[in-house]
This record gives sequence, C-alpha cells and structure tokens, in this order.
Amino acid sequence: MTDSLYRISLKCLITNDKGEVLVVKETGRDWWDFPGGGMDYGEDIHAAIARELKEEVDFEGSFTYRVVDVDNPIMLLRGIWQLRIILEIKPESMNFGIGKEADEIQFMRPVDFKDSTQEEERQIYLYAQKALTLYHV
Repeated sequence: MTDSLYRISLKCLITNDKGEVLVVKETGRDWWDFPGGGMDYGEDIHAAIARELKEEVDFEGSFTYRVVDVDNPIMLLRGIWQLRIILEIKPESMNFGIGKEADEIQFMRPVDFKDSTQEEERQIYLYAQKALTLYHV
C-alpha cells in the first residue's frame, strides 16, 4: 500500500444579482480564477474559505456554502496530489476589494470564459453552469 500526500484546494463561486461571478487574478498570475486556495493543516472548511476570501478579495463577514463539484485528483508538479472542491458561496454582503494576494478582482459573465485558451478560465464557465443546474433550476 502506498501513502499519498493530498492538498485540498477550495474554490469559491460567488454570483451577483446580474448572474456574474466574482473572479480574481492572483498575484503574479495572468489568468482569472475563482477566489480560493489550499486548506492549511488543522483548518476546517469554513475557516479556510474565510481566510482565502480575506486574502484574495478582502472579504470579512458571514457566509454560507454548498458543494458544487469535486474534481478528480491531479498530480501537481511537486509530486503532491491535489483535490479541488468548488463551493457556491452566499455572502452576507457583497463588499469586496483587492486582497493582499490579488492583482485584480471583478464580476464577469461566466460565458466570457467559455472559449478561453486558459483551462482555469474555461472551468469558471463550466462550474457556473453546474451551479445553475444543481441549485437554481
């Protein structure tokens, strides 16, 4: 039996009243993605989401969440497996700003990412569609 080290990454799908999703360009990256990132050791899901939202979109406040999807694990370059969980977040307020780990944030239409050359951006469209199908039919 072989043991494996897993990194758990949480990505936050936040939608405004226009049906746009909140996206971020993390510091040093040139593509858009949902806010979020890896859980720290000993952290629970709620605490990890709160920390990542503060770091990337300067959000502090209450929120609820529910799972939209769980990706199949992928092998990262460092030889560590990553499991990515996409969560639909319902924040108590829509007060966002550029966090310390982001260069840009904005609300954008998911369809704008449908034909992107970046895999991460195409996933924005796919997960937004999945959330609509699961919870908003």
